[in-house]
Amino acid sequence: MAHSSSSRTVIFAALGGNLLVAATKFAAAFMTGSASMLSEAIHSLIDTGNQGLLLVGMRRATRPATAMHPFGFGLELYFWTFVVALLIFGLGAGVSLYEGIIHIIHPQPVAHVLVNYVVLMASIVFEGSVWLMALRAFRKEGKGRRGWVEAVQMSKDPTVFTVLFEDTAALSGLGVALLGNILAEWLDMPVLDGVASIIIACILAVTATFLARESQSLLTGEGVAPEVLAALRRMALAASGVERLNEIRSLHFGPRDVLVVISLDFRNDMTAGQVEVVVSALERQIKQAYPEVTRVFIEAQDSRTQPPGTADSGSMPTP
Repeated sequence: MAHSSSSRTVIFAALGGNLLVAATKFAAAFMTGSASMLSEAIHSLIDTGNQGLLLVGMRRATRPATAMHPFGFGLELYFWTFVVALLIFGLGAGVSLYEGIIHIIHPQPVAHVLVNYVVLMASIVFEGSVWLMALRAFRKEGKGRRGWVEAVQMSKDPTVFTVLFEDTAALSGLGVALLGNILAEWLDMPVLDGVASIIIACILAVTATFLARESQSLLTGEGVAPEVLAALRRMALAASGVERLNEIRSLHFGPRDVLVVISLDFRNDMTAGQVEVVVSALERQIKQAYPEVTRVFIEAQDSRTQPPGTADSGSMPTP
């Protein structure tokens, strides 16, 4: 299963940058004692590990099929994306919440607050540039005219939208941390630094929950988009000698690795050789129109043998 170069570029850029930013934030947190800065440092460190896991998933997903895994390992990408969501929730949100509560119970003035300002502003500039890269890649990968939520829900490649959502959460967290430091200093209320850390935890929890939901849906099996399903139905019904489309099902094993299974009722006067020619032509047509469809299985079956409730999958009934 191939991955676009833009996906890898975005992930490598985010990984390298987050590693440097995390080191800088940890140094700033150690110097200033800021809870929100420590939360941001942990956030950046987790993001670094997450991008590493996405690369692991992309690599493992490309392994060739085996006897035990005849359809390959494409679903591993979705598994590692789900692990990323768990790490954001468990480590990122959990540690940030803990640090926030501790600093609310025992508030301490932030020392050398100027260091925090410089680090946070620099981090905003970097995270913003990576966010723009991820945004362009997401649009290129097929956002089209869909809304943002719909585009993520319909996307079969979690690598780009995971980085996009991570960076969105990172930018939001940086803004909260900066505001928390400013208010804590100006109002002489160090407790606000802890409050900022708790807000960052909430941002991470919401992001992780959304990513986990999308990853779980992909991991448990999603079919092609409705418009692709409709096009496949039209192709099948337009094939020579086809009287009825009994059933059509699809499954994404990866962003560009799709299985399509079609059951067709052919005219009774057709010979086996004629059916074979039509099936071969239909398979070539589908793969040419949709290169991500790597496997097509077409079955010739009398519609009267179809058990109840197994008609064409999808929202549209079979004519």
